Amino acid sequence: MTETRDSGGTSRTVAWLQYGVAGVKIVFLLSVFRLLATPFSEEMFGEQWLPMPTWEWALASVTPVLLIVLARRPADWAALSGEQTILRIALTFYLVYGLAFAAVQDKVILWLSVVAGIGGLVTMYLLNRKEPLHGS
Repeated sequence: MTETRDSGGTSRTVAWLQYGVAGVKIVFLLSVFRLLATPFSEEMFGEQWLPMPTWEWALASVTPVLLIVLARRPADWAALSGEQTILRIALTFYLVYGLAFAAVQDKVILWLSVVAGIGGLVTMYLLNRKEPLHGS
């Protein structure tokens, strides 16, 4: 049985999940912008202003995993069902970039984004398999 979280004794539930989803979306958009800023600056201005992302990419790749782990309760996971597509897209994007550039650039820190991407996708798969069992 799941219990609802009250805010200050009222019947309103805490809307932390919507803030978490918004945070993941904002971090994802910023990380895509950060990834594209390096080739853009080199193409438009003839010099590279920023190096390709390394540690910040690994940090951004952990954000969807944190949301998934925090929302693993059946009630929270059911509320997150409409946002699972964006989580899968973000995790896959972080995984592909991390895998490609960890091998090419030989950056060890990018392996964290690979692990986070795989871990997040596996956790989503397991939660989706387990969720119908809790619903019945």
